[in-house]
Amino acid sequence: MDIRDVFGKNLKHYRLKIGISQDALAAKMGVDRAHVSSMERGQQNVTIITLWHAALALNVKPAALLDDRDQE
Repeated sequence: MDIRDVFGKNLKHYRLKIGISQDALAAKMGVDRAHVSSMERGQQNVTIITLWHAALALNVKPAALLDDRDQE
């Protein structure tokens, strides 16, 4: 699986786990909703800073967003 797909799947998983919208996550990360949407679909090459901001916004370790194991 492409790492962008792994990141996107995990981003969506953790976003839904805490029950926030793409808009809310985007606001926490300082990006727009369309950017979150494209990241969740695996269409963005995110920077390490974007990875860090996503992890902070979701209250997870950055490594969790790159974990390619299936989520429960």
